[in-house]
Amino acid sequence: MASHSGSRKSIYAALAGNLAIAVAKFSAAWFTGSSAMLSEGVHSLVDTGNEILLLYGLHRAASPPDPANPLGHGRELYFWSFIVALLIFALGACASIYEGVIRILRPEPVQYAMVTYAVLAISALFEGLSWWVALRVFRAGKGRLGYLEAVRRSKDPTSFTVLFEDSAALLGIAIAFLGIFAAEQSGKAEFDGLASIGIGLVLAATAVFLGRETKSLLIGEPASAALQAAILKIAEQDPALQRANGVLTVHLSPDHVVAALSAEFRDEATAPEIEASVQRIEAALGKSYPEVRTLFVKPQSAGRWLDLRRRLESLAARSGSSESAGPSS
Repeated sequence: MASHSGSRKSIYAALAGNLAIAVAKFSAAWFTGSSAMLSEGVHSLVDTGNEILLLYGLHRAASPPDPANPLGHGRELYFWSFIVALLIFALGACASIYEGVIRILRPEPVQYAMVTYAVLAISALFEGLSWWVALRVFRAGKGRLGYLEAVRRSKDPTSFTVLFEDSAALLGIAIAFLGIFAAEQSGKAEFDGLASIGIGLVLAATAVFLGRETKSLLIGEPASAALQAAILKIAEQDPALQRANGVLTVHLSPDHVVAALSAEFRDEATAPEIEASVQRIEAALGKSYPEVRTLFVKPQSAGRWLDLRRRLESLAARSGSSESAGPSS
């Protein structure tokens, strides 16, 4: 899947960096007794596992359709991305906060602080390189959109998951440094525990944000308004159609869109002509927009379509949603 080559590059970069950093951090935590360094080791270890899960998700999403999964396995990527968000919270955030609370209740001085500073500096270097690779991949795909808007509209969770993981890692390194430095200068080991809690809170916030975005993808997000308009435009150019009423779309993966087209055919169109029309629309879409892999066409009057649209808009308004996934027309 060529469209994921950039994402794979950022994942491999993060995987290599986090694995080496995790070993260094755990060694430094054992040598110095630092709670913040132990939390950072857990953080890097969780990130390492997360990268493996994202690669597995990409691999599974590329599996071809089969009788049990006729539309393919694309949502495996969204599922494993959601699991990554849960692991960041359950293993990373909770473990860091727990370790920080224990260290505050039973403070122990940090020994050989210079070792922790050296490890943190090396970690910042590797994390910074990984972050830069992830940022370049993300910027290449976001176009003119702002960063948060690009994340909200993105259909590829790997592109922003690695970026946010690395950003949280760099922030965690800074917190660990401040906590250890404060503990060393003041002689109060509680600062080390507070730093561990701070790292946990950063991870919790990251997990909640990623979980929210990936949950939306897992449930099903529509294609962009531009793609929906393009589908309608192609359909309306077919001579057998009187009108393309609207289209419902959903992403099964970043490059797999399922579209349900409501079309009003000309009254004089015969069944073979309608079949040929559908084939022409599918061929035109496949040529211009290969991500629209599955197309369902429903012969329907404009009035029936408008009734459906009104019901969807009414349900969206009733639920207070400002991001209605309603159909285009």
